[in-house]
Formats: sequence, structure tokens, C-alpha cells
Amino acid sequence: MRTRMLLASTLPLLWGAVAGWWTPRGPGTVGAALASVAVSLVVGLAAGWLGRSRWLMLVAPVIFAVAVELVRLRLRGPTVDRPHLSGLGVVALLAGRGVHGLLTLLPLLVGAAYGAGLARRLDAVPPRRPVPRWAGRVGVGLLAALLALVTVGAAVPGRTDPIPGGIARFDTVDSSGRELGLLIRGTDRSAPVLLVVPGPPGGSEIGAVRRHLPELERRFVVAVWDRAGGPRSWSGFRAPSGWHLDDEVDDLVAVARHLRERLGRDRIHLVAHSGGTIAGLLAVRQHPELFAAYVGVGQVVSLREADRSQYADTVAWARRTGRTALADRMTAQGPPPYRDLWAYEPLLTNEAGAFPVDREGASEDETGTVGNLGVSEYSPLEKVHLFGFLDGWDVLYPRLQEIDFRRDVRQLAVPAYFVDGAQEVPGRLRLFDEWYAQLQAPRKDHLVIPRAGHRSMFERPEAFVPYLERLGTGGGPGGN
Repeated sequence: MRTRMLLASTLPLLWGAVAGWWTPRGPGTVGAALASVAVSLVVGLAAGWLGRSRWLMLVAPVIFAVAVELVRLRLRGPTVDRPHLSGLGVVALLAGRGVHGLLTLLPLLVGAAYGAGLARRLDAVPPRRPVPRWAGRVGVGLLAALLALVTVGAAVPGRTDPIPGGIARFDTVDSSGRELGLLIRGTDRSAPVLLVVPGPPGGSEIGAVRRHLPELERRFVVAVWDRAGGPRSWSGFRAPSGWHLDDEVDDLVAVARHLRERLGRDRIHLVAHSGGTIAGLLAVRQHPELFAAYVGVGQVVSLREADRSQYADTVAWARRTGRTALADRMTAQGPPPYRDLWAYEPLLTNEAGAFPVDREGASEDETGTVGNLGVSEYSPLEKVHLFGFLDGWDVLYPRLQEIDFRRDVRQLAVPAYFVDGAQEVPGRLRLFDEWYAQLQAPRKDHLVIPRAGHRSMFERPEAFVPYLERLGTGGGPGGN
């Protein structure tokens, strides 16, 4: 009996070690998710069979979870660090350990229950009944039904509507042995190519582009890239010690080169938003031969100075509106830069309140990226993995604090266009104006969209799309 119990405990231990190495942040693809469910179910069945006890329903998942946590101690990020009791902390817990648990712990539990029950029945062991037999069967049956529902959900892939005579496909790009995902759509395969770079590390704007900017597909072949660690680039997560800005620039260059070869173009039009403008601007500066034009939306100039300005304005707003606890907390913490996401959380979660945007008639509401999850291009698993950007942000953002484009990028070799919302955070606009005045480029222009904020391209597409369409005609926005 002791030997059987030892084996029953060893199986989930070994599987946990393998899973912690193979999918440390949880399965990122349909294949990996289904494999995780299948292996966990088999391991649970075997553990229950060997142990002949339904206590393995609890023991096997616990052993597995401990093994996974030990193996991934080397990682960093809100979804894998110790749970944090805050709004973003709850989101990270559910998107990280919650989903991972549904795809591994739940099938382990169900498998152990059925394995133990089947073994005891074949051994003709009289059941011990701390609860009535019917209650146990109903409980396990409900868990099995939940597992079936989870498995079906994980098996549903993302899809995109076809475009007769055009192009509509998902694509992958190899970058240093990691696969990066793209959505490519356009009504005319010969049209200029427009590459869209999302803001945060691990970010995705496939949903936002599909919901708010479908008109661009008439003028361009639109490629939307999920940055490393994003829903369609889940395998792109790097170890924290090896994740730097140069890697993001290299990824973007790899995507641009892939599109040139795949679509037969000489140069790519690049649209970068928010934090994506850092890698975007550097890629254009380093490889101007790849790009026809650069469009920065919510252009970053200096994260450190912008965040310090936003910090001062947010504290003042909190005092002015009676949010004393928030003001006291931020004052005690001091101004940025900070070492991790949690310290930045008051700035992130209070930006919409401290810097309100007129949403009347806006295409996108205040939910931003999250509000665009309903598109068919995201599978159920990818919708959850959208929050993987929290880990990328936590690792990379503190490493970008020394960037100041007023010093680092004063000249570009390609036309450069910029778009901001009139209701953008004021400190960001002040920095941009200072940098833009000194920037040298073959052609440059700056569009300020009324009644729009940081996500102006999605909030007011009726102003953004015509501005961008002039690129497709061979001219420049703003009549240049």
C-alpha cells in the first residue's frame, strides 16, 4: 500500500515539474491546452487507481501545484508572483493561476476521483461513506461536466472572416526561435502594407483594430502584431533576466521583414501606439530601409518625466476630489520611477478619473482593450491571455526609464506623422511638443483629435482613418 501511495504521489509531482518547465505561465495555444487537460486527466486517473483513495482528489492537485510553483520561481510577473490584494492583483490571479488551474488541477481532481472509484469497485472494497453515495456521484459528475465545458472552450480557435479576392489570415513570424502571431487583412492584396504595433509589452490590439478600424482594410493590407507574450505570441515570453528593449526592437524588425517577403513589398508603413512607439521609433531609426513612413499615436518621449508629471496631477486631483486615502498612499510612496507594476497601479487605475475623456459619440468606451474582446479573432483562451501583458509590463517597463527621445532620437530618415487626443494626459503632450519641435525628418505632421484621449485612433476613427488613408495614396497626412 505504501508503495502504491508513493507512486500515486510521484506522478503528479513529475507532471507538475514538467508543466512548470513546459508551460510556466499556463498553456498558450489550443494544442497545449488540450494536451494539458489530457495529461492531467491521465495522471489523475493513474494516481487515483494506485492510491485507491479519493483523498487523491485533493492530494494530487496540491502536489502538482507545489511542483509547478517551485519550478517557476525564476519567473517574474503578476500572474506568477505571490497573489496581490488589489484590483489588478485579482485580475492577474484569475488570468494566471485561475486558468492554469482549470486546465490542469481540475482534470487531476476529476481523474483521481474516477480512478479511485474504479479501482475500489474492481477490488470489491466496501465504500466508506462520510457523505451519501449519491452526493459524491453528483459532485464528481458536476466537476466532470465543468471539465468538459472548459475543454470545449479551450478547443475553440480564433477565426477571421474571409475577404473574397483579398487576404484574411493569421500568420506567424520566427524571431530568435520564438513564434510571434499576426492577423493580416485587406481587400486588395497589392495595397500598401500597414503594420500596427500595440502599446504594452505582451499587448494585443487585434480586437480594437477589427472593431474600430475596419475601414483601413480598404486602403491597406493591415497587419496587427501581438507583441511577445501577447495572446497569439504566448511562446514569446522571455526569462525576466533576458527581456530588454533591444529584444522588442528585434522582434518588430523580424515582423517587418517577414511582411516584406510574404506580401512582396519593399517598405512597410508602421503605426505604433503608446508604449509600442518606443520600439517602433527605434526600429525606424535603425532600419529606415524597411519603412515607408512612421505614425506614432500617443508617442512616448520620456516615460520618467511623463509619469512624474502624471503623478503630481493625480495626487492634486485626489486631494481636490476628496480621495484622501489615495492621495496619502501616493504621497507616502513618492514619485516614480518604481520597481514593479504594483507601485504603478494607482497611476494606471486612476488615469481615466484624473484625466477624463469626452466619450459622447466615441467608437471605443473607457474599457479600452478589454472592451474589444468580443471579436471572433480571439479564441476563448486568447481572451484570457490578453491579460498576460501585465507580466510583460512588470518586467520591461522599469527598464525603459532612461529613455528620452529628446536626447536619443533627434532625426529620422523616413516621413514621420503623429496623432494625439486633445484630452491626452497633459504632461505627455508637453513633452511631445518639446521633442517634435526639434525632430528632423523628410516630412512630419501632427494631428490632434478633439474629444479624444490616449487611445485616440480607436476612440475617434472618423478622424484617424482619413488621415491615414492619405498615406495609401502616396501623399502624406495633413496635405504634406
